[in-house]
Amino acid sequence: MFEQLHAIIIILVMGLVTLATRLIPVFIFGRGNKKVPDYIMYLGKVVPYTAMGLLIIYCLKDVNVAGNSHGLPEIIALAIVVISYLLKKNTIFSVVIGTAAYMVMVQVI
Repeated sequence: MFEQLHAIIIILVMGLVTLATRLIPVFIFGRGNKKVPDYIMYLGKVVPYTAMGLLIIYCLKDVNVAGNSHGLPEIIALAIVVISYLLKKNTIFSVVIGTAAYMVMVQVI
């Protein structure tokens, strides 16, 4: 019973945190009444790319090129993600197909 209550509390807290991140900008900048500062607009343009770059570095930081696979599953999966995104322009599809390819390669190699 305690585990279920714990899970419910975690879900509620995460829901409130998610809601707060959506509402705070509305309280700070209003509903279109105020002009959003230029630095906030700049951050809105560059932060997604920065976050993706950090995620790529984080994913590839422990690749062992001296190991048996020489990092081939990671390199191939990364190439699949990039190529599929360039062809389909669908981020979720690209991540799912790259992850699936990586998992298959790790199990086979």
